[in-house]
Amino acid sequence: MATTTGNTDASDEGGISGWAKRVIANPEGLYRSLFYAAMVFFLVTTLFPFYWLAVLAVTPEGNLLAGSFLPQLGGFTIPLPTPKGFNPEAFITVFEQVPFHLYMLNSFALAVTTTIIVLIVASLAGYVFGRLRFPGRALLMLGILAISYFPPAAFVIPLFKAFAGNEPLLLPFTQIPLFTPPRLLNTPGSMILPFSALFMPLSIFILTTFYGQIPDGLEDAARVEGTTRLGALFRVIMPLSAPGVATASVLTFIAVYNEYFFSSIMATSPEAAKWSPIVGGILSYQTQYTTQY
Repeated sequence: MATTTGNTDASDEGGISGWAKRVIANPEGLYRSLFYAAMVFFLVTTLFPFYWLAVLAVTPEGNLLAGSFLPQLGGFTIPLPTPKGFNPEAFITVFEQVPFHLYMLNSFALAVTTTIIVLIVASLAGYVFGRLRFPGRALLMLGILAISYFPPAAFVIPLFKAFAGNEPLLLPFTQIPLFTPPRLLNTPGSMILPFSALFMPLSIFILTTFYGQIPDGLEDAARVEGTTRLGALFRVIMPLSAPGVATASVLTFIAVYNEYFFSSIMATSPEAAKWSPIVGGILSYQTQYTTQY
């Protein structure tokens, strides 16, 4: 009986119970395995769209609709798309037919300009909301965040009329004219202003959270040395909140650089369309297609 019991315990130790005991005794191994599994999963799901774009890019145009991209090996379908041919000249052709590098440079300039404006204004607002106490602070922050809940399409018609410069702006809910705005259509301003307004609330919220975590003693020490509130913001608070500033900058830059909606609406001329790589590329393709056919 003793032998049977010992064998049973040994078999249990090698099964689920044994594995559970080893995990409890050394949880770092389980955490490491879960980390690697999650990392591989996110890498595959994140990088696969880029891989699929590369497969389509190097596949000759005549082979794009010629069957599946999944190869067959011994009657078994490999679940990994492969190019049906190899034509890397497409990457060179796009720059030969369309000045794509100019469009990318212009979009980079728009994104950098908008990011700088958003950071400056959001830093000032984040300092006020994060470090000052005044009545109605939470309600005002809620109102700013509510702007981001409106779809961008809701602002297109009013902004288009305002940037056209043909009609005076009226006082809300009245017919009293205030002033006639300058014509901003087909200029970088018609894109920078909506971009800044749309991506400002998120940056304000991010910077408010980070600025509010800085100890008051650090700012007080800077002000004792003769620094103003504005100087303390740019010399002490912003450097200490570098992760938050970097987060707001990266999110704003990527969103503006990839923005298409306002670029296509506010750029009504071929020259203005060059400020967006997507709009400029589509417009150039349509022009070439119309000319060819």
